[in-house]
Amino acid sequence: MAVLEIQEPHLLQDGRTIGQSPIRFLRRWVMISVNIFFVIVGQTAGVLLGRFYYDQGGNSKWMATLVQTAGFPILFIPLFILSSQKSSTTTKFNVSITTLTLVYFSLGVFLAGDNMMYSIGLLYLSASTYFLVCASQLASNAVFAFFINSQKFTALIFNSVIILSLSSALIGVNSDSTEPAGVSREKYILGFLCTLGASTVYSLLLSLMQLSFQKVLKRESFSVVLEMQIYTSFVATCACIVGLFASGEWRSLKGEMDGFGKGRISYVMTLVWTAVAWQVSSVGVVGLVFVVSSLFSNVISTLALALGPIAAVIFFHDKMDGVKVVAMLMAFWGFASYLYQQYLDDCKLKAAQNQDNEVPNEFTLERLIV
Repeated sequence: MAVLEIQEPHLLQDGRTIGQSPIRFLRRWVMISVNIFFVIVGQTAGVLLGRFYYDQGGNSKWMATLVQTAGFPILFIPLFILSSQKSSTTTKFNVSITTLTLVYFSLGVFLAGDNMMYSIGLLYLSASTYFLVCASQLASNAVFAFFINSQKFTALIFNSVIILSLSSALIGVNSDSTEPAGVSREKYILGFLCTLGASTVYSLLLSLMQLSFQKVLKRESFSVVLEMQIYTSFVATCACIVGLFASGEWRSLKGEMDGFGKGRISYVMTLVWTAVAWQVSSVGVVGLVFVVSSLFSNVISTLALALGPIAAVIFFHDKMDGVKVVAMLMAFWGFASYLYQQYLDDCKLKAAQNQDNEVPNEFTLERLIV
C-alpha cells in the first residue's frame, strides 16, 4: 500500500515560509506595509497631540492616560466587517472563556500602568526628548524576545540594542532649556525614569502578546488582532476611569476645558483625535506582532521614534541641539543595523527557496512508502 506524505512548508522564525505561494507572500507584505504606516503615523500623531494637550493647559495625567485606550470602540467596525467574511485560512481553536479573560485582563492591566508612566514622562519631557528616550524600548524588547519568544539574537541585533541604549542614555544625562517651562531637575529625572520604565514594560507587553498569539489564541486571521486590541483596551480604559475618579482629577476637568489655550472645542477635538491616533498606532503594533514578531514591531516603533524629533521641531519648534542630533543619528544607526539583519535573513530565505526548487519534485513534494 502506498502512502503519500506531503512535506510541510519550512517555517522561519519571523513567520515566513519557504515554498509559500507568491500571492500569499505578496498579501503578507501588503499587510506588513499597512501596519507599518499605522504605527508611524499613529504613534507620531499621538505623542504630538499629547504634548499639545499639556502645552495648552491640560494637566490631568489620568485623562492623558485614558485617551490612549478609550478609542477602542471604533475598532468594532473593521472587526464586524472581518467577522462577516469567511476565510478559508482561518483555523478553529477552542479556548476557554476563563483563559481568554485571564489573558486579556492581565495584558489590559499591564497596558494601563504602562500608559500612565508614558503620560508622566510626556508631562515632564519635551516631545523630541520623549521620542528619543522611548527608543530604548528596542533594547529591552530584544532581551524579552530572546527569553520569552525564542527570538534569534545575532551580532547585528546586539549592535542595534547597544547603540539604541546609548542613544537614550545620552539624552537622559542632558537636561537643557528645551524642556517644558517650569520643569525642575527632579521632575525631569522623574519623567525620564518613567519613560524609560514605560518602554521596558511596553517591550514586555509586546513579547507577552506574541506568546499569547502563539500559545493561546492560535488563529490565523486579522480579526484576532482587533480582538486583542479591543479587549485589552477595554480593561485598560476601565482601570483608567477608576483611577480618574479615585484620584479626584475628574473634578478639575471642566476648569481644564474652560482654560484650555485654544478653546473648549479644541480641547475636545485634541482628546478625540489623540484617542483615534493611539488606536491606529496600537492596531499597527499588534498587527506586526501577529504577522512578524514583537521585535520587528518594536523596530518599526523605534523608527517612528527616531522620526519624531523632526516632527517636534516642525510643530513645536523644539530646539534640536547637537546632543539630540547625535542621539537621533545613533537611533537611525541602530535601526539600520537591525534592518541589515533582515536583509541577510531575506537573502538566506531566497537561497533556500532556490535550493528547494532545484530538488527533483518527487523528493520535495512527496515520498512513496511501499
